[in-house]
Amino acid sequence: MARIIVVTSGKGGVGKTTSSASFSSGLAMRGHKTAVLDFDVGLRNLDLIMGCERRVVYDLINVINNEATLNQALIKDKHCDNLFILPASQTRDKDALSEEGVERVLDDLIKMGFEYIICDSPAGIEHGALMALTFADEAIVVTNPEVSSVRDSDRILGIIQAKSRRAQSGGEPVKEHLLITRYSPKRVEAGEMLSHTDVQEILRIPLLGIIPESESVLHASNQGNPAIHLTGSDVSGAYEDVVARFLGDEVAMRFTAYEKPGLLQRLFGGK
Repeated sequence: MARIIVVTSGKGGVGKTTSSASFSSGLAMRGHKTAVLDFDVGLRNLDLIMGCERRVVYDLINVINNEATLNQALIKDKHCDNLFILPASQTRDKDALSEEGVERVLDDLIKMGFEYIICDSPAGIEHGALMALTFADEAIVVTNPEVSSVRDSDRILGIIQAKSRRAQSGGEPVKEHLLITRYSPKRVEAGEMLSHTDVQEILRIPLLGIIPESESVLHASNQGNPAIHLTGSDVSGAYEDVVARFLGDEVAMRFTAYEKPGLLQRLFGGK
């Protein structure tokens, strides 16, 4: 049975699209036929992070308006045979997204045999974000470990619980997951950042994973390479753990503790 998963946040710049790219890539790498949709109409970035911006001919709005078929608009990922990207439009307004049109696109993707449909939501609670979460079966709420980001994520949880199709119909609630990005145990130790337990206590939803702070994420995004493909890096390992947990594997939570450098590390440039 297909699952529709919205990746959302209350605040911009928390690593939501980066996480959508790596999460969908990870599912495809595990053998699942996956589609990732960009709902940020007018400000699309997913195609850049996925490295397929030059292959965009048709977009989500073209499909909704029957100006192109889904087969014409879907772009096959260059890394994973099981992954397809549906980009957003750069030239249309967010109001071009209609509930009926989005529902039709999602239904067609399910008929095409996609197991997971990842909806990369714009930040906040405007029209595009509401369209991305309306039909969600599950939600991954991405937050940084800082008060303003966590507060805005709490607001998004309220929107999901009130305005999703499941909430409106009185059905089973959207299953919620917490993903903490840009986490630095050293800064937590210094009292400069909320701990993962602090964030969990505020939001009260299950923790799916912790993505450590890393400059390599920015470099990978600029090169059109999802962070999960940074083989051997902590960030890649963290996203692989997230996918494994989501699929039901028992995986210990890593990247939570700060290990002080030893004497030799301090003498020879260790941090």
